[in-house]
Amino acid sequence: MELYLDSVDFKEIEEAFKLGFLAGLTTTPTFMHRHGITDIDGAMLKLAKMVPVLQVEALGDTAEEVLAEAERLLALGLSKETTVFKIPVSNEGVRACKMLRDKGLLVNVHLVYTLNQAYMAMAAGATYVCPLVGRLQDQGHDALELVKQCVQVVKQYGYNTKIMFSSVRHAEHVRTALISGVHTITAPWSVMKNLTINNFTTLGTDQFIEHTRLMTMKVKQVIHASNPQVKTTQTVFDALSQMTESGLGAVTVVNEKGELAGIFTDGDLRRQLRDNGKAILDQPIASALGSANPITVNAEALLHDAVKIFKDKGVDNIIVLENNLPVGMVDIQDLVKMNLIG
Repeated sequence: MELYLDSVDFKEIEEAFKLGFLAGLTTTPTFMHRHGITDIDGAMLKLAKMVPVLQVEALGDTAEEVLAEAERLLALGLSKETTVFKIPVSNEGVRACKMLRDKGLLVNVHLVYTLNQAYMAMAAGATYVCPLVGRLQDQGHDALELVKQCVQVVKQYGYNTKIMFSSVRHAEHVRTALISGVHTITAPWSVMKNLTINNFTTLGTDQFIEHTRLMTMKVKQVIHASNPQVKTTQTVFDALSQMTESGLGAVTVVNEKGELAGIFTDGDLRRQLRDNGKAILDQPIASALGSANPITVNAEALLHDAVKIFKDKGVDNIIVLENNLPVGMVDIQDLVKMNLIG
């Protein structure tokens, strides 16, 4: 089934045709009016350079006027091979269709609301016959049955005509078009861009990405940008300052050689203030350590290992070691933001 975009919005046309497989573009004078386009000829020439096939209106009160308008548009620079002229169905419209087809031009007879109209267009040799499903349904008619009947007539009598499903309002219309066997559908970008979206697909994709990260990324790739450290000779207040500046709830405590001596957390701070009052702020950090044997992980370890530690140990921060020296810290909130921990 051919997929056309139904639009005249240049930005969304550029975006949609990046997909690389759309058959073409359908436009209407109504679209151009809504977008404030006054140079219609200029707009059509610009669009023709952007898309594989352009379907544009050729209007006139008589078949001769429709033919003249199509020839005028071709003279402007539209291509005979990649332009489909849209003609509203009527006696003059189907006569114009025959005249254009005799000259080798492509024609879409549209604004079709009945099987009889569709039949006349097929008999006239229309390249496309275009029932307006959404508009018909708005009026309470069984538009889907009409589409199926049109498809059946093409098959039964061998008409060289494609049935185009148009006036698409939602994704269900696209599904119905596929089931009904139409040859072409033209849809707005607002509907088309959501056709690949499904919540279960999104959840599955997120899970694959999560598991891939866990098994391929190393801890050193997610070390927090801040690496708050204090020496054992510094004060609790120095540790508090480092935590405040880094935005982390812990600081690494090291000795004079830079070796790991412990970890001091915001929980340790609250307990010290509760038990010893604010005088603790001036005490050496070594006297206030919550743990001299903090949880660590090697910088070369996989994220999977870090996540397992967080879950098994119930901690909020893990100190990262490289060559047995602390080089940073992994905060559980960073992994939560990456959707690696629920």
